[in-house]
Amino acid sequence: MLRLEEIKNKILAGTLISKDEALAICEAPLHELCTAANAIREHFCGNTFDICTIINGKSGKCFENCKYCAQSSFYQTATEEYTLLGTDVIVERAKYNQDRGVLRYSIVTSGKRLSDTEVDQMCDSIRAIRKISNIAICASFGLLDETQFAKLKAAGVARIHNNLETSRRNFPNVCTTHTYDDKVAAICAAQRVGLNVCSGGIMGIGETMEDRIDMALNLRELAVRSIPVNMLNPIPGTPYENNRLLTNEEMCRIVAVFRFLIPNASIRLAGGRGLLSDKGRQCFLSGANAAISGDMLTTAGITIEQDMKMLDELGYKAVLWNE
Repeated sequence: MLRLEEIKNKILAGTLISKDEALAICEAPLHELCTAANAIREHFCGNTFDICTIINGKSGKCFENCKYCAQSSFYQTATEEYTLLGTDVIVERAKYNQDRGVLRYSIVTSGKRLSDTEVDQMCDSIRAIRKISNIAICASFGLLDETQFAKLKAAGVARIHNNLETSRRNFPNVCTTHTYDDKVAAICAAQRVGLNVCSGGIMGIGETMEDRIDMALNLRELAVRSIPVNMLNPIPGTPYENNRLLTNEEMCRIVAVFRFLIPNASIRLAGGRGLLSDKGRQCFLSGANAAISGDMLTTAGITIEQDMKMLDELGYKAVLWNE
């Protein structure tokens, strides 16, 4: 307990902790760990809560072999397949989300990367959103290059999403059709043109706590301040279909450790949150202060109305954070 308190006070004083210190707190009593993480969150972030929604802008037929993904063409799943959605649908959903108090809207597409033609089409859709809405726009279009990212920024994108997924060590166990360095290169390319970056990973894909810490440290080195923490939803037909679901307690411990490592981040509960019995409520008292609301890419989520009610009950205020 004394060691945990010492590390917490070190963070509150403005010092980042080391990997060894992060490993040292992993086995701390859960209540004490989560209480300390929540105090760190309050100190650096106050009552801010960054809530976003996503739309599946292009589904299925992906030629990457990520073992968790229902959209990979390597696996037999029941996922719907379609090409890029039209501008009218993307704009309508942006307006729908803004009208319900959501401040950030992310367009996500399947595949390793969009083509130049597809990027141009998405730029047209983004400009159309900008004409009728001031909702912040995030784009998750894969491993784009600097020129493509610059086009998106000019069209009105504020943030790029690109998950590292796991640690560098564990990544080859998860995907072999692209590399961890491919991910890092895309993140750096987006940052060079002035885009904010959202990047995190999936918990429950065979990684260790050390893998989770290593990924968080890489994100810290990359100056990423929006960090999705997904919990694996084992999809039938994927290699991870029989993976054990993580518990509420395990997820609380993970987000607490992440808060210790990156004190001023938006720690964002993302995919799989609906599988938690409390829909993430306890995680939001353990260091997490952001979420994806509504449906996920291929699975059901939690309604915006439910989430807004929970945020009010927990004393949070929905704001754009870490812009």
